[in-house]
Amino acid sequence: MSDSADRGARSSDRRPGGAGPGGGRPTGARGDASRPYKASPASGGKPSFRDGKPAARDGEKRLWTRGGSPARGDRDARERESPEDRDPFGTRSVRSRHDDPLIPEGVSANELDRIARNELKTLSKENAEGVALHLVMAARLIESDPALAHQHAISAARRAGRIGVVRETLAITAYATGDYALALRELRTFRRITGRDDQLPMMVDSERGLGRPEKALEEGRSVPRASLPVDVRVELAIAMSGARLDLGQTQEALAELEIPELDPLTAFSYSPALFDAYATVLEELGRDAEAEVWFERSERASDALDQAENPGDVDVIEVIELEEDPAVEDPAVEDPADSTGSDD
Repeated sequence: MSDSADRGARSSDRRPGGAGPGGGRPTGARGDASRPYKASPASGGKPSFRDGKPAARDGEKRLWTRGGSPARGDRDARERESPEDRDPFGTRSVRSRHDDPLIPEGVSANELDRIARNELKTLSKENAEGVALHLVMAARLIESDPALAHQHAISAARRAGRIGVVRETLAITAYATGDYALALRELRTFRRITGRDDQLPMMVDSERGLGRPEKALEEGRSVPRASLPVDVRVELAIAMSGARLDLGQTQEALAELEIPELDPLTAFSYSPALFDAYATVLEELGRDAEAEVWFERSERASDALDQAENPGDVDVIEVIELEEDPAVEDPAVEDPADSTGSDD
């Protein structure tokens, strides 16, 4: 796994790729939530506050704290709260009984990515150490033993349920075990905590895994693509293409992948997966010869990336396709001018 993978299974492979919920079809990124507000009809769709506090119903005394939350014992007010208001970070879902998996000797919290460690600074030193160890183990095991990686992610979430990288890791491991409902819920919590959309492709793919391709397409269109990083845009295109295939919309699935990044002359980290997805859809359309070309391009791009001495430092690798120049003559054929001469 790459350096960024140590951020609690946060690598370029953390988002689903290859065969995912849609079977052997291309799937998005390896590879999603605002709080609902129910306004009173009398308020014209707007909350009715007085001095920063919710207004009481006629003839009814309401108890509210200074912060605007229901006072202790005010059951009716609590019933009016949405689940997200009562538990905005979704911590209750990870606080059921759970036995922490063992941490092998030699595992160090320092193996965790620096950015991820910075997110844990809001925790006590002892707690941050324990959470970091579980995140490291989740990153180590995500491919070889997803179920155990998920147990480590649960342990981390029970200790630090309000930390974005922790909930992201829990979502990724849930996805890896095929629990798409949990993955989707945790991804929404991650987005609510961090305000980031870089796991949108996995949200789309999780909807596909739940058998809701229409909802997957709706989710994918919920964020302007121009606002996403390039690699996330590519992963989203792959996931959206998979959803189109789920609906039998093969031609539309191909169109989802025809983006500027589909360039056979360059190889970025996302190129092999994009080329593979494009080839797969071409096969679905019966265009086997073209599909074979793109599969070969995917292999070449993958080989070029693997052979790079420092893949993390390489932004782009040119993949040059050589073609025979018909103007170049076979050197084995004798030039008639060379055989022309005077007979002595």
